[in-house]
Amino acid sequence: MPELAPHHRAPLGRATIGDQLRRHARTQPHKLAFISYSADGVRTETTYGQLNERANRFAGLLAAHGVRRGDRVAAMARNHVDVVAAYYGALKLGAAFSGVNALYRASDVSFQLTHSRPAVVLADEEFETLVDEALPAGTTRLTFGSALERSLAAQPATEPDADVDENDVALVVYTSGTEATPKGVLIPHRNYLTSTAPAWGWGLGTTPDDTWLFVMPFHTIAGLGSATSLTLMGATLVLPATVEAGAALEIIARERVTVISQTPTFYTALSQHPGFGADAVGQVRRCMTYGGQVPPHVIDVWAAAAPQVMWGTYWGQTELSQLGTVGFFARLEDIPGKDATWIGKPVTHLEIRVVDDNGDDAEIGELICRSPSVMLGYLDDPERTAETFRDGWVRTGDIVRIDAEGNLFFCDRVKDMIKSGGFNVASQEVERVVHGHPGVLRAAVVGMPDPYWSEAVTAFVTTQRDSDVTAEDIIAHCREHLAAYKVPKAVHLVDELPTDPQGKILKRVLRSMAPA
Repeated sequence: MPELAPHHRAPLGRATIGDQLRRHARTQPHKLAFISYSADGVRTETTYGQLNERANRFAGLLAAHGVRRGDRVAAMARNHVDVVAAYYGALKLGAAFSGVNALYRASDVSFQLTHSRPAVVLADEEFETLVDEALPAGTTRLTFGSALERSLAAQPATEPDADVDENDVALVVYTSGTEATPKGVLIPHRNYLTSTAPAWGWGLGTTPDDTWLFVMPFHTIAGLGSATSLTLMGATLVLPATVEAGAALEIIARERVTVISQTPTFYTALSQHPGFGADAVGQVRRCMTYGGQVPPHVIDVWAAAAPQVMWGTYWGQTELSQLGTVGFFARLEDIPGKDATWIGKPVTHLEIRVVDDNGDDAEIGELICRSPSVMLGYLDDPERTAETFRDGWVRTGDIVRIDAEGNLFFCDRVKDMIKSGGFNVASQEVERVVHGHPGVLRAAVVGMPDPYWSEAVTAFVTTQRDSDVTAEDIIAHCREHLAAYKVPKAVHLVDELPTDPQGKILKRVLRSMAPA
């Protein structure tokens, strides 16, 4: 009998991300994978059969430019279907894919490309010059557009003949948070097939019938990671050209969007728009949120427009291939203990502990995890990899509280915990109280250097439209609901809070905004 190829490396029994797209193309070729809107409003549909064919053409094009198993491919582009097709094409060759933040400046682009050393960089035309200035020697730049389209047309639409293993790196996702030097997180194929995508089904209730409004940028784990999970499960993703509230509401209504996943900033913006109401969002079934707390008044407004909507709170990290915990609620009253810091319970594949500074189990402490979806490590960074992987667990850097039923409540990032007058103050606890003032739209709290307090609790606030609330009003409100040492020493009213492309508030920027 002839010797068979190892199952884990051959299509017979292999489990890779590209294989699942191939299966969709065979079993549901006409199912919509993407509905895309251009900046001028042109609507385009892409089926799973078409997406797979285009991914195969990209695989051929990348191979023609020397991309092989173990190489890396990068893309600096806005969200569009060709980014996903190029991603799948790279993975089908056994190469890894990395997105570059479209808001990066030259120095940031140069760092990521120099650090990741991609064989090919794909770029939207608007980023050509920026990429060329940062392009490492020996790296090829290709531009999305008409010339690339002609090159793709010359490539075969058939599956590439490539040796790919489920333990090969699929994504290199850069995450920086508030740190100066970004980290390249190495995520293999197996994370999604064995853990992340199943957790999306069991934990988030995702099905092929879902239609997601997809506004998360593809360079993040929330973006490319979510797109991976959703396409693996056969759902439909709607890609708007803009996240402007009015345009988003029109698309939500037209495409009968059933699921949205975004930061509180986005839901707040939608709720403030004149076009918001049952006609626009009445069919939405689930609103997933992360990166902060949705203000109570926003939940009330959404409940009036879409009474059946369930809010999903979840927590995750790039190092865990995104998803870690999840919980659903319709009203704030449904949350365990009515505590808005609730982040649900661990998904089925995640083991967790909450530990104190000595590593002993505690009610409040750092959340540590282990799971089949844990990253391989940080690219070329053994020291920070070892710091994160300690004693057989991932150190998340997040402080949480756990109750007797296993519910988790987010307290703060270790680095955002404020040390004031000898006491620890969780910035998110203060933010939750500030949000309780009816005149407040959005709030963020940081510790500012102070010669007396060490760090002074300081709030930055945007107010509701036509509100006349003052800083003194907010401080008085906090005195009613917080211990004295937690009350902000200063409140700054600002026109807007600095955010990253996902809408997460940039606290490192806030710390530089306070008046001298």
